[in-house]
Amino acid sequence: METSNQFVAWLRSVAPYIHAFRGKTFVVAFPGELVKAGALPVLAHDLSLLHALGIKVVIVHGSRPQVEEQLALRQCETRLHQGLRITTTAALECAMEAAGELRLDIEAAFSQGLPNTPMANAAVRVISGNFVTARPMGIIEGVDLELTGVTRKIAHEAIHPILHAGGLVLLSPLGFSPTGEVFNLAMEDVAVAAAIALRADKLIFLSETPMMQDQEGEDIHELSTHQAQAVLESGCLPADSAFYLRHALEACVSGIPRSHIVPFARDGSVLLEVFTHDGVGTMIAAENLESLREASIEDVGGILRLIEPLEADGTLVKRGRELIEREIDYFSVIEHDGVIFGCAALYPFPAEKMAEMACLTVSPDSQAQGDGERLLKHMENRARAAGFKNLFVLTTRAAHWFLKRGFVNATFDDLPKNRQNMYNWQRKSLVLIKKL
Repeated sequence: METSNQFVAWLRSVAPYIHAFRGKTFVVAFPGELVKAGALPVLAHDLSLLHALGIKVVIVHGSRPQVEEQLALRQCETRLHQGLRITTTAALECAMEAAGELRLDIEAAFSQGLPNTPMANAAVRVISGNFVTARPMGIIEGVDLELTGVTRKIAHEAIHPILHAGGLVLLSPLGFSPTGEVFNLAMEDVAVAAAIALRADKLIFLSETPMMQDQEGEDIHELSTHQAQAVLESGCLPADSAFYLRHALEACVSGIPRSHIVPFARDGSVLLEVFTHDGVGTMIAAENLESLREASIEDVGGILRLIEPLEADGTLVKRGRELIEREIDYFSVIEHDGVIFGCAALYPFPAEKMAEMACLTVSPDSQAQGDGERLLKHMENRARAAGFKNLFVLTTRAAHWFLKRGFVNATFDDLPKNRQNMYNWQRKSLVLIKKL
C-alpha cells in the first residue's frame, strides 16, 4: 500500500510538468564522454520516454574522446588553442570517422525494442543529415585553426517537419559549407545554434563535469542570466564547467527560456532535471522563475492540490473549492516555473488590529529550503501594511516551528471575539500570537 501511495503521489507531482512540456521542443546535447562511459543505452531509454510524452527531441552529440582515440591510432598529434582543437586534414578525417561511428551507435540505441523498458514498442525514428551549415573559425591570436569551424545556419525549415511527424533529429559536431567543405565544430556551439534556430523551449547539456558550485562550495541549482554572468566573471568555475555555462548563457540571452547543465553520472539525470522541482543540475533562465505573490482565482486548483493531503490527515481544516474561491484574496502563494509550491492565508480582524495566518503549507518537494519562512515573513509584512499589530495562528502540529520564529503561547481568551465564535473545540488547536 505504501508503494502504491508513493507511486500515486509521484505521478501527481509530475503531471503539471507533463502537461506543460507536451508539444515543446528540447535540444539535448551530450559529450562523447557519455558514450565512452557506457551511458548511451540508458539515455536512449530516457529520451524515448520524453518522446512518448509528446516532447519533440533534437539530439546533438559530441565526439572529443573518440577523436582523440582515432588520432592516437593514427599517431597524429593533438593540437589545441584556447581549448579548441586545431583541425588539420588528418584530424578532420578522425572527426568524421568518430562522428560516423557515434551516429550508428546512437541509431542502434534507439532501435532497441526491448520488452519491459521505455524502449518497448517505441519505434523512435532517428533522422540525421546535412542540417548544419558552417564556416571556418579562421585565425585567432595569430593561430590558424584550419578546419575548425563555427555554426553558420541550422536548417530549421527541414527539421521542423521531421519533429512534427514524430521523428527524432540527430545533429553531429560537423558542418558543411556551400562549397562542399567539412568543418569540425564544438558540440556546444551546434547545440546553441540549433536551440536558437528551432526556438526550442529547453536546451539541456548533459555534462561530464560535476554539479557546479559557487565560491562557498554550495551547489548552484538555478541562475538568472545576470547571476550566470557574475559567476563566470568570478572565475570560481573550472574551465570545462565555465565553457558549458558560457554556452548555456548565450542560449538564454538569445531567447531560449531555459538552459540546463546536468551531470550525466547520475542515473536518470535528464528525467530528474525535467520532472522534479529542484532537478539535479544547474538551470539558467532569463528571469527569476520563483515568485512570492498574492493569489488569484487561477491559483485555486494549485492550492487545492497542495492542501488536500494535509486536510486528509487532519493537519489542516478542510476547505472546499467554493470556500477557497470566495477567500482567494486572503491567500498568497509561492510559484516556481508555473507550479504552486506553497501557500498561506491572512484573515483580518480589524476591530482588534489582529490578523490570523492560516493554511500555511509548503510542498514536500521543497521543504527544508526556507519557503515556509519566506511565506511567514511575507504574511507578516502584508499584515503590517494593513495596520495590524498582532498576528496569530491556530495549530495542532506545528507549534514548535512557530515558537522558534517569535510566536508565544496564548489562550482562547486572547483571540478576537469573532474568531472565538468560530473556534473548533474538537480540534483543540493551540493559540500562538506574535507582535508585529
